[in-house]
Amino acid sequence: MNEVTLTRMKQMKLHGMHGAFKTAIETGKTDDYTIDQFVSMITDAEWDDRNNRKIERLIKNARFHYKATIENVVYEHARNIDRTKLLRLAECDFINKNENVLISGSTGAGKSYIATALGYQACIEGYRVLYFNTTKMFSKLKMAKADGSYLKELAKMARHQLIILDDFGLQPLDSQNRIALLELIEDRHNKGSMLVTSQLPVSKWYEIIGEKTIADAILDRLIHQSHRIELMGESMRKKRNIYSE
Repeated sequence: MNEVTLTRMKQMKLHGMHGAFKTAIETGKTDDYTIDQFVSMITDAEWDDRNNRKIERLIKNARFHYKATIENVVYEHARNIDRTKLLRLAECDFINKNENVLISGSTGAGKSYIATALGYQACIEGYRVLYFNTTKMFSKLKMAKADGSYLKELAKMARHQLIILDDFGLQPLDSQNRIALLELIEDRHNKGSMLVTSQLPVSKWYEIIGEKTIADAILDRLIHQSHRIELMGESMRKKRNIYSE
């Protein structure tokens, strides 16, 4: 009887229930529960299993370069990180409100690590996240325009609740990248959140974008209702190997 039930659970892809029921049988604990308790136990096991697999899928689809956690962020006074502010951002309410996060700081300051940590936390909270190195994203969109899949790529990005653009502003934008950025941000305005990291302070982004009218449109949408983190201090790479840009 138990073997038949286990087989059917597996066939119905109730992996959590299957594992919990099998463990209970093997450890001889099936009689330790009332019927209500047993149903509750295997239901909880199934919920946990599905939730964990969902988180793993979200993290995989986000395409982070490495794992990062809020717990491993170093809060040193010289780094100018407001611990309370960062922990509030980790609650991901800014995503619910379609707000943006802008992180600036010199090379090695830990911008990418904090951005990735927030992205990981968003996945854990069940949000769809997509991580890009900004230069590679622009290259990908240029290729998409060339092969006719540009609108499809924008639509795919629009389905994610948080997009991370890492290392924005390494070089001035050309006209094609400028338009692509504007279209990406317009698609997300009041519909999704963006997290942008840059070596340059936000005040310098206008020059990097170029073309006054377009720069105004981009920065107005990006900066409005945004949360800013301005990192300071020496490179964390020299102090610890846990940080990476």
